[in-house]
This record gives sequence, C-alpha cells and structure tokens, in this order.
Amino acid sequence: MTINKLHYISQGATPKEHLENIQNACHSGAELVQLRLKNLSDKKILKTALEAREITNHFQTRLIINDHYKIAKEVKADGVHLGKSDGCPTEVRKHLYSWQIIGGTANTLEDCKTLINKEVDYIGLGPFRFTTTKENLSPVLGLDGYSLIIEELKTETPIIAIGGITENDIPELLKTGVSGIAMSGEITRDFNKIRSLNKLLQAGNSEEQKYDINNI
Repeated sequence: MTINKLHYISQGATPKEHLENIQNACHSGAELVQLRLKNLSDKKILKTALEAREITNHFQTRLIINDHYKIAKEVKADGVHLGKSDGCPTEVRKHLYSWQIIGGTANTLEDCKTLINKEVDYIGLGPFRFTTTKENLSPVLGLDGYSLIIEELKTETPIIAIGGITENDIPELLKTGVSGIAMSGEITRDFNKIRSLNKLLQAGNSEEQKYDINNI
C-alpha cells in the first residue's frame, strides 16, 4: 500500500467551511485530505463526512477521517487517523474494511514503536514546531528530533511530518528521512501552494529512500 506524500488537514470554523476548504484543496490538486472536526456531535460529523466523501470521490482524492473510525467505515472513507487517545489501531482494524488505511499520531520514539507494533499504515510524527491548530501540544521535535527518531527506528512504515510546517521547511525535512508532510494552515491560506508542494515532495524523494509513496 502506498501512502501519499502530502496530507491536507481540513480547517474551518464550521463544517461548511471545512467542506469548502476540502473542495478547494481537491480542486488545487490535493491527493489526500483528512477531515478533522472537533467538538461536534457524531450526527454532524457523519453528515459532513458524507459530503466530504462526495467531493473527494469527484476528484478521485483520498479521504481520511480523523478519530471517528465508525464514521470512516460508514462513509467508505479511505481510512482513519487515530490520535493518541482515540483507540487502539489493532482493535480499530477489526471494525474497518480490509482496504482502509490506519494512521496514528506520535511524538516520541516509543510512540512510533508502539504504532509500528500495532501495524499502522503510516505515522503522523510531530509537531515540527509550535502550532495553534492543536490544543495540548506535545513537545516540539524540530529537524533534530525527526533525524534521531527515524535513524533509530529504521522502519519502512511511512513517517509523515506535521505541525507548523511551511513550504520552506520541506527540503530540510526530507533530508531527515520523513516520507511526506501534513499541512493545515499553510495550505488553507493559499490552496495554489499545493502544486508547488507536490513538486517539492516529488523532487525531494531521492533514490536511496526506501518508500515508494507515490499516489496509487
């Protein structure tokens, strides 16, 4: 299974804004978007997820649902991303279709090892730097943090960097061995960046990297 290099994490003050931003991201060439809704009822999240699935199907973009694996299954999303307190990937796997992706959030080497043992399809490792997108932020990793963890892990599980990343950070981040990046604010501010980000990520994927994570 291949994992996309660029993940767009949806933003918005309302479900409608999230959907508009997902539409814009898909229209601008996003190959994978994650619907990340917080503090809403399951009913509202399901309704929004169904609409997000319609949009992403139209553009043949992958859709990942943050946290809510039952909703991910119901709308036939491409997968689910689990935060550190959102359920065990091994247990969640039993509830999903065999083709659905599971990603997990990590901040430390131990977090990564735990997720690899639970056979996640990719790891969202961060934060790279301080970000206001997430409450209760884990300790910031920086370039050195990624380098140390990836060197120690020696894993083929794709590592996706996340947390306050800008376009200018990508070349140096790729040198640490990450497979790709997840972005929220940087893309929401300018969806036209998606094309240049995709080019940067493709160019930075050197031959010695272990992963073939081009889009299927």
